[in-house]
Amino acid sequence: MTFPVPFHPAIETWFASRLGEPTAPQRQGWPPIREGRHTLIAAPTGSGKTLAAFLSAIDSLIRQGPELPDQTQIVYVSPLRALSNDVQKNLNGPLEEIRASDPSVPQIRVLVRTGDTSQSQRAAMSRRPPHILVTTPESLYLLLGSDGGRRMLGCVRTLIVDEIHALVRDKRGSHLALSLERLERLAGHPVQRIGLSATQKPLEEIGRFLVGPERDCALVDAGTFRDLDLLVEIPPSPLSAVCSHEQWEEIYARIAELVREHRTTLVFVNTRKMAERVAGQLTRLLGEDAVTSHHGSLSRARRLEAEERLKAGSLRALVATASLELGIDIGDVDLVIQVGATRSIATFLQRVGRSGHALRKVPKGRLFPLTLDELMEGAALLRCIRGEILDRTPIPPRPLDILAQQVVAACVSEDWDVRTLLTVLRRAWPYRDLAPEELDSVIALHTGGRGSLLHRDGVNGRVMGTRRARLTALMSGGAIPDTADYQVRLEPDGTVVGTVNEDWAVEANGGDIFQLGNASWRILRVETGTVRVADAKGQPPTIPFWLGEAPGRTRELAAEIGS
Repeated sequence: MTFPVPFHPAIETWFASRLGEPTAPQRQGWPPIREGRHTLIAAPTGSGKTLAAFLSAIDSLIRQGPELPDQTQIVYVSPLRALSNDVQKNLNGPLEEIRASDPSVPQIRVLVRTGDTSQSQRAAMSRRPPHILVTTPESLYLLLGSDGGRRMLGCVRTLIVDEIHALVRDKRGSHLALSLERLERLAGHPVQRIGLSATQKPLEEIGRFLVGPERDCALVDAGTFRDLDLLVEIPPSPLSAVCSHEQWEEIYARIAELVREHRTTLVFVNTRKMAERVAGQLTRLLGEDAVTSHHGSLSRARRLEAEERLKAGSLRALVATASLELGIDIGDVDLVIQVGATRSIATFLQRVGRSGHALRKVPKGRLFPLTLDELMEGAALLRCIRGEILDRTPIPPRPLDILAQQVVAACVSEDWDVRTLLTVLRRAWPYRDLAPEELDSVIALHTGGRGSLLHRDGVNGRVMGTRRARLTALMSGGAIPDTADYQVRLEPDGTVVGTVNEDWAVEANGGDIFQLGNASWRILRVETGTVRVADAKGQPPTIPFWLGEAPGRTRELAAEIGS
């Protein structure tokens, strides 16, 4: 076997014995990464692009010898906390195997820093930094604002941004772009950036977002569209403007039939309420231990339990929302079922790609439209995939609310010359055209008055944070909107089951039985911010509701529907 670039002998031996030949994204991605160039890799789900990003950086750590210093040299950023935990587990195994084959290989430590990380773990991490830090955009922002975090990040040389398409399209991406520029200034040297995604368009624009203006980015296009086994399934009763009760029963029966024909099935729906409803109906047809749900309003422990059960093969079907859309490790999935319209081509591709998540396997997906309109959309969706048409990933232009957060946070750690600050901010792609007047207005918003967060020295042209700015920056950062959900706690031990919408909780009464996580719970009492429950032992439940925004149809899919 030949590598496109040389690696440490222990890495080459491990790779050949465990994985065989490099994949296309690895062969095409390693040369520019080894040259130190910023690199964006676009490749289908399951094609080995994460390892393509990590292996060269790991090689550089190993070549530093047995006395590898306790410095964080590699930072991996993912949009999901669960994905961060997966990456840590999937890195530790190969690192241990490589070290076992060659005693001269140093011990490389990988640690996760997210909102789920305990205070004791954070303190230990600050005392002895990991060589590879796995985190989220929000936690990276917090680290850049703390003294311990800044000490840890000062030696970073490589930054990997996974599932970059999920960040670029909204304000989280703009927030991350500014954090990356703050990270590079803190490091005091260029930090190599590697971006990864399966569904991104256009590649050139995403590359510019990754590196910012006036920097070169190597683009590795290993394809987005794999061979796919796709079908649209319709019930025996003709579809109409709405899905009738009888048609739902026919759809449930067909989904249950498909689940029985496969070892593991992932069923995607568009809302949390639908996830609970479909999981409950499939449980009735397939058995209590065969099905459960997975969505963002379930506690982390219950989500992890569902993922592990699916991976172990003890769960036949898992009904999920976008919480499982990205590359979380859930083992081999034989079939993906999408109930209802996805509204975008990329979302459908991302979800179907969760099956056949390995080389030489063909992802298998079945789409169940619920109305005539959705049937038309399903036909257009398959035409787009056949024609290799992908949605364009939108990038919001310089949101000033995000800019205000980052300016305050930056001024907490150090005083800034306003012209230097403008130069650094303009290196982030969304803010490349930021006008001096816009920055001045953001600074002016936070200066003057008793509650000011910034102080501006007009004589010397400098800006600095006030004493109260640090707490505000730490408590109010990020672009994920706050929700007023109520925690659901199981009595008597207080275990968190998940969350329900505030409006639903306020209207609920003691004795009501509802479903969450495909289990029935009886309400004992409703307190401020908390719903206390007991196990309802499988009694017939109602389904709670959550409020959120419905997905909008993309221009590319809409154009295909129109044609």
